[in-house]
Amino acid sequence: MTFDKDIEFLLRKFSHEIRNPLTTLYSTVQLIEMQHPEVKEFRHWSSIAYDIEYINRLLDDLSDLAKSEQMNPETFALRPFLEKLSLSFAASIARSEVEYTSKIDPHLPQITGDKTKLQEVFLNLLKNAYDASYPDKSIFFCASLEGEDVVITIRDTGCGISEEQLPTIFEPFVTYKKEGTGLGLAICDHIIQAHGGTISVESEPEIGTTFRVTIKAK
Repeated sequence: MTFDKDIEFLLRKFSHEIRNPLTTLYSTVQLIEMQHPEVKEFRHWSSIAYDIEYINRLLDDLSDLAKSEQMNPETFALRPFLEKLSLSFAASIARSEVEYTSKIDPHLPQITGDKTKLQEVFLNLLKNAYDASYPDKSIFFCASLEGEDVVITIRDTGCGISEEQLPTIFEPFVTYKKEGTGLGLAICDHIIQAHGGTISVESEPEIGTTFRVTIKAK
């Protein structure tokens, strides 16, 4: 699925117009808390701040979705890019009980693409894998060259996705996570399509999930 210019404009305008009064609302809530600390003990008060933060995340994701097909391409060496990304993710979960391993082909070529958006995709998929993983389970990150394609695989041994859910996980606003906005995987899909690539998923409940991203080498 791709967006035309009118839809992109509407998504951006919607995000902008909602964010302004939402920022004012959030500031008002914080001011009330400062002047009347006792409100924190009121029933349902905490849910107000939570809902405001959720709407902010949703607006951020809507903005990212609107911009997901806009590329700032450059030609870069893929191996050091992925190695740095992998090390950053490994450091972020170092204190957890989830085992993380990676295997990056030393002969990966240069590619032309938007480094920021590709990083967003892979970190999003890795974070999803971590969120789905149980303690003492594992995540595996692999990047290899298959013919003229670069293939990045992210596999976890977590909770998995049911057969009924699989066909819809890349659709906007579809989420099976308790606190998800339903836009993360849709954004990933749009970014990879904009790079002329594909993203697919295989999963089995209580066994794990594998995401496979394929991008044409330069």
